[in-house]
Amino acid sequence: MRLSPFGLADSALAPAPDRRRVEKLGNLPFAHRGLHFGGRVENSRAAFEAAIAAGHGIELDVQASFDGEAMVFHDYDLLRLTGVHGAIADRSAAELGAIRLTGTDTMPTLAQVLHIVASRVPLLIEVKSKDRRIARLCLSVYRALEGYRGPVGVMSFNPEVARWFRRNAPRVPRGLVVSESGKRGPKGVIERHLALWIARPDFLAYDIRDLPSRFAAAQRRRGLALYTWTVRSESDRARAAAQADQIIYETAR
Repeated sequence: MRLSPFGLADSALAPAPDRRRVEKLGNLPFAHRGLHFGGRVENSRAAFEAAIAAGHGIELDVQASFDGEAMVFHDYDLLRLTGVHGAIADRSAAELGAIRLTGTDTMPTLAQVLHIVASRVPLLIEVKSKDRRIARLCLSVYRALEGYRGPVGVMSFNPEVARWFRRNAPRVPRGLVVSESGKRGPKGVIERHLALWIARPDFLAYDIRDLPSRFAAAQRRRGLALYTWTVRSESDRARAAAQADQIIYETAR
């Protein structure tokens, strides 16, 4: 089969990974931010325990505190889930650990979550980063993972994160999170390929709303595993079954 210019560049600049790297993550669906319903808040200890009890993997979000600790929390601002104003990055790990999530426990560190999971189910860690200054954040995740023996992968919208792990922690499977929202024209196509070349990921985590996608399908044919988020309905599940290898899902029950 004759490759397009982008296909040739993909093969040269982001060679197909060894599929066995992603196979270490197992074949379980991943609960998006844990199983959070019925009073359990996203990215909380209770949500993670519920996912473990269901026998499913866990997807969670991580960003760095002011003093460089990997904290498990999605938003850059605290308000939505704590009622407290301010940014995660402006507070120390001790300060953040004392803030109670709405109606539940306090905010955990990544190290605390790893202790809870204890290798029982696979983890996908989404590293949240606004810009190219990712070294401190990636290092905080790497330090938390030192000595952890369970199946775990890291992923991010920021391709610099995958590049950092490729260079500094090559044994950790790494993914590129992709959404085509607002980026469906030629500029978006170019941006996706540039991100791929920078990241050289083992897998893609793709917005379910964008599937089927020519870019995603092409990378899957080349050997990249394709996860998809956030699967919420039966129609989403049907689309994922046809287009992807595994789901990152939410449920209301």
